[in-house]
Amino acid sequence: METKTKSLKSIDSKILDRIRELGRGSVFVPTDFLDLGSRQAVDIVLHRLTKAGTIRRLTRGLYDYPRTHPEVGLLAPPIEAITKALAGKNKLRLQPTGAYAANLLHLSEQVPAKIDFLTDGNSRTYRIINRTIRLRRTTPRNMSAAGRTSGLVIQALRYLGKNHATNDRITTLRKVLSASDRKRLMEDMSLAPAWMRPILRDVATGRLGREERL
Repeated sequence: METKTKSLKSIDSKILDRIRELGRGSVFVPTDFLDLGSRQAVDIVLHRLTKAGTIRRLTRGLYDYPRTHPEVGLLAPPIEAITKALAGKNKLRLQPTGAYAANLLHLSEQVPAKIDFLTDGNSRTYRIINRTIRLRRTTPRNMSAAGRTSGLVIQALRYLGKNHATNDRITTLRKVLSASDRKRLMEDMSLAPAWMRPILRDVATGRLGREERL
């Protein structure tokens, strides 16, 4: 019994050290610590740290090392940190879509309360603090550019629609995308709907304007 207690204490220390190394705002799952001990031991430690207020349980099997604000108190974890942990936990690929994709590219100032991702896994909905994160299973074609900036651009423009792909937004995209991003956008153009391809060419090359396309 004494040996088991010492073992747990050792795991306590190792897990806490790793969490501190990850830093405030990090999000993690129990399987991130299985190299330090058994699943049962890791669960016990995470439960103990949650009870002590060191970490926070966001939803089943998902925790964070919360950031704090002197006036507001505990802050919500970054969406990017949540989705990275969810993707790793379930071995998924995730593709931001909808208003969130447009917001990430500075094409919209709207920060949606419901954040949508396309996935090659099962559809699921997570309610985490004041956010709803929805994973929607889609076709392999829609996931072909997942993880690349070109995939994000395609999904953002799909959300905005042809009539809202203004010159201002094209200029914004050209500022946001690196030269390598624009090159890859040309390579991935066949993955986009036909109506979007001239717009993507404008973004990638800057040769055309909206008036010329119309």
